[in-house]
Amino acid sequence: MLSFLRQRWFLVALLTLLASGMLWPATLSPVVDLIPRSAVVALVMFLMALPLETAAMWQAVRRPGPAWLAVLLNAGLAPPLGWLAALALPEELAIGMVVTATVPCTLVAATVWTRRAGGNDAVAILVTMITNFACFLVVPAWLKVLVGAEVSVDYTSLVWKLVLLVVAPIAAAQLVRQWRPLGDWALQKKTGLSELAQFGILAIILDGAVGCGLQVHSATNGAAIAVGPITIMIAAVVVVHLTLLFIGLGSARLLGMGHADSAAVAIAGSQKTLMVGIYVALEFGPLAILPMIAYHSAQLLLDTIIADRLRGQATSTSAA
Repeated sequence: MLSFLRQRWFLVALLTLLASGMLWPATLSPVVDLIPRSAVVALVMFLMALPLETAAMWQAVRRPGPAWLAVLLNAGLAPPLGWLAALALPEELAIGMVVTATVPCTLVAATVWTRRAGGNDAVAILVTMITNFACFLVVPAWLKVLVGAEVSVDYTSLVWKLVLLVVAPIAAAQLVRQWRPLGDWALQKKTGLSELAQFGILAIILDGAVGCGLQVHSATNGAAIAVGPITIMIAAVVVVHLTLLFIGLGSARLLGMGHADSAAVAIAGSQKTLMVGIYVALEFGPLAILPMIAYHSAQLLLDTIIADRLRGQATSTSAA
């Protein structure tokens, strides 16, 4: 039992925080109010970028094939897949499913899970930056095509948040690691820094779970939600996510990409951000946020298991 907890502590903590935040949001809200969310996100991005050699970032830019393949999956294939899955859902949940499929790659989790899988985190960072900076064009365009809706979102504010919380910490980390002793230390402590970053992302997950729980309770006014449509919705988000992930993994390997790039394509190409998804979904009604919450929860749980398996496969291959 202790061995299992040591190996799966993050998954256990993840399940506990998600369930607690969704079930008892009012009770945990005072705790979450103490979490400086923006500072935690910036710190996690800094910790993830600090061990990342500048040469690896430039290599990802010079060899953009893996990043653009993941972008194609995330911004090009995901929306039609989400629309197909939405055909089996009631109207408001269906629109929420489409919104979920159109939003960009998640800010922090894609990088954390890519590194957890032994993947190329430089590719994941690049995918995050491309999809989030392009979302002010991509999201409204897909929603207009798939649901015939105009969406008014303050993307200027979103872009500035991305600059401050993603671009600036990465740039700062790369700048300070140019001091050779610090760069060598960060490279040696890469695993420890990644684990420390995971505590940060757990804090963000608790924050998001409590926020989602409060929104769901407020939106439904305590009314019961039909079990059938919710079950179908959960199945739909799982199918869409896993389809994107395994198409990404398979296509990357088919194109001759190594394990590190393939893992990055699979994870970054299939993950979606809760922040933008909730914001846009609320434009269409309270129940429209549920697919985004379900997708977010599913990708965190499933990708934890898949990332560990991918890392194990890579380790076995290296040993062989």
